[in-house]
Amino acid sequence: MSFTRRARAAWLRWPAIAALCLALAACGETAAGAGSDPSTTKTKTQTAGTGPAAGQPARGGSGTAAAGGAGTSAGSPPGTNGSAGSRSRAGASASGGSREEVADPKEAESYPAPASVQHASAATPKKASEAAVAAGALSDAEVRQALHETQAAQKKAASESEKHKISLKPVPGGQSIGGDGTIPIPTNVPESVQKVVAGANEIADFPYVFGGGHASFIDNAYDCSGSVSYALAAGGLIGQPETSGELESWGAAGPGRYITVYANAGHTYMYVDGIMFNTAGRSGVYASRWQVSGVTNNGFVARHWPGL
Repeated sequence: MSFTRRARAAWLRWPAIAALCLALAACGETAAGAGSDPSTTKTKTQTAGTGPAAGQPARGGSGTAAAGGAGTSAGSPPGTNGSAGSRSRAGASASGGSREEVADPKEAESYPAPASVQHASAATPKKASEAAVAAGALSDAEVRQALHETQAAQKKAASESEKHKISLKPVPGGQSIGGDGTIPIPTNVPESVQKVVAGANEIADFPYVFGGGHASFIDNAYDCSGSVSYALAAGGLIGQPETSGELESWGAAGPGRYITVYANAGHTYMYVDGIMFNTAGRSGVYASRWQVSGVTNNGFVARHWPGL
């Protein structure tokens, strides 16, 4: 066969070879499709695209339910947690998350209120702090205009404060001060401290109920940390109720000049201008949290607000 004929024969074979290759490729795709499960592929795609990422909690968990239900009774006015008997012992934070409180080892010394006890709800801490203005404290403008008069007033107030502390007498049954359970708002301290005293005065004789004052600052009973949190909030020193364990890291370490909070995992109290504010050691269910004498403070962390 001549060279020309051989070349022509080879050229004629190329279409057949190309058709064979296309047929083999089609067979391969068909085999691959038959070996997969379309429903499985779809399920995996949906799971990867729409399900929660690994390690993330699902929405609508138990924390939300606890925050919505803990400490609330039917028929209670807005902003309250119902009667002492209906409140849950599991605290709920103001931000909405469930937060379990450690049992208060001083609860038995705090005259915990029975279920039958009813008390009106407290005002907001901000509203309570307004009482500091009524105490005769000078405004910032007045201080700038008459600094020497302010210094004279401070010296006089300091003397009166010392006389008041000496004259404090405990109510039988504990160390609570008598009278209406409040102390005079001092004029020789910073305004924020005056507001803390005003806030503490607002709830000084409220009943003690474990968990009280944690779902909201506005409540009709307060436990140890709920009481301290309310007073600090009146002075603008805390944004939401904290447990005693959380108050172990509040502010800065060590005692303060005007306010010192003592806290451990189960209990907390504070000194404001030298007078103790404590649920434990009171003289009765409605006795004041302001007390005549202090305690040893052993086993507690001391915290203060910077500058105070």
